[in-house]
Amino acid sequence: MITRRQILRRAAGLGAASLAAPLWAQSANRIVLGQSAATSGPAAALGAQFRLGAMLYFERINAKGGINGRTIDLQTLDDGYEPERCAENTKKLIDGGAFGLFGYIGTPTSLAALPLATQAKVPFLAPFTGAEALRAPFNRYAFHVRASYFDETAEIVKQSTAIGIKRIGVFHQNDSYGKAGLEGVTRALKPLGLEPAGLGTVERNTVDVDAAVKSILAGKPDAIVQISAYKSCAAFIRAARKAGFGGTFYNVSFVGTKALADELHQDARGVVVSQSCPSPMRRCRSCRAITCRPARPSMATSSSRTTAAWKGT
Repeated sequence: MITRRQILRRAAGLGAASLAAPLWAQSANRIVLGQSAATSGPAAALGAQFRLGAMLYFERINAKGGINGRTIDLQTLDDGYEPERCAENTKKLIDGGAFGLFGYIGTPTSLAALPLATQAKVPFLAPFTGAEALRAPFNRYAFHVRASYFDETAEIVKQSTAIGIKRIGVFHQNDSYGKAGLEGVTRALKPLGLEPAGLGTVERNTVDVDAAVKSILAGKPDAIVQISAYKSCAAFIRAARKAGFGGTFYNVSFVGTKALADELHQDARGVVVSQSCPSPMRRCRSCRAITCRPARPSMATSSSRTTAAWKGT
């Protein structure tokens, strides 16, 4: 699988002469990447941590002279995890001449941006989403470096059914992200002769979960798979526990592991999060080098050693 590091190295070798549009803040010694991400609102921790992880690695490369003598400059615009704002940001970044679009956060936002990138023939690199709609049909401008939600939900179903859990409910965001996760769970259950035991939804960037709790618990599930962001998932967990649910909650990696744990505190018992990258707490050479010894010591914070930040590297 091609990595984002290989992509950037190859990009550096293309040179400014190969770019059709004049570049925003780009020069012969700089590679400009544009990012639209949530840095405010209920999903802000996801965008902030992913960007921190990316900057840890980019600054490490830049401190060593960049890529073929060219430094990496990441320009980030806030979209609040809303597709309309993301589309506006993407147009600005493309019109401004960014070499590529990097590290977009979320499915609905990425789905709004990818057609614009494709039309402009601008690479769409390492989006923080596992939605199948961004992977099929094949798009030559989209470069994915993480597992899909189909992969993650298949592993969640495999693990839960292996320990005897058959009744699995699904709490999902009422948008393309949530529906991608729901489809993944449904597809994984079908060969086992099973189907979701209760469904409930929440609107993006909200925590109005009461109707979802009532709907899902009516199906008497033993476990609940959650496909949403950390604030709504935390609100659902608390409400479900209060309503008497004693089973396990499974989350896909996009939820933001540390952000969810920070929201839940002592209520995090019985919550599982699938992962699509190695743990940032592993004591391996690459983990320590990037998260514990960055180019700027001030960036070596606890936030730099989160899964969302590690995905950014």
